[in-house]
Order: sequence, then structure tokens, then C-alpha cells
Amino acid sequence: MNQRDGARDELERPPEARAADPPAMDPRAVEAEPEDELIMHLERDQFVAETSQPVARATLGRHSIAALWALRVFAVAVSLMVVYTFVSQLS
Repeated sequence: MNQRDGARDELERPPEARAADPPAMDPRAVEAEPEDELIMHLERDQFVAETSQPVARATLGRHSIAALWALRVFAVAVSLMVVYTFVSQLS
């Protein structure tokens, strides 16, 4: 029996019999948190207002802060190398 046959059989059953059956659950469906379910049904402007709330700054340890600064220095150094390579190829 394919999916269309199942849908056709479902339509041929009386509404009382259809209401008595539990809804079919998708095995891939993820259990939603109650808060997520509420957010799903918000209107666009309500969703934007809710998600634009500021978030408190994370408290990081010394190692995390040092790693982030090292990453910033690395990004600037690589950017400078790319700009230098581009400019040197122009002449």
C-alpha cells in the first residue's frame, strides 16, 4: 500500500473513526520545547521584538580571552598578507 492509498482510505473513513486515531508521528520530528512552540506561532513583528532582546555578556576565563585575542591578531595578519599580495601583483 503506498501513501496515496493510505490517504484515500483515510478519507473514506467516517470522521468519528478518524478522530479516534492518534495522529501519526514523524520519526524524524524533534520534540519541541514549549517555549519554541510558542515562538513558532508569533507574528513577524512579535518575533522580531522578542528576538531583539539584548543578551548578557558571557563571562570567559583568561585562556578563552587570550585565544580570542590571538584569533583577532591572526585575522589581521592574514588580511594584511592578502592585501600586500594583491598590491604587489598589480605592479
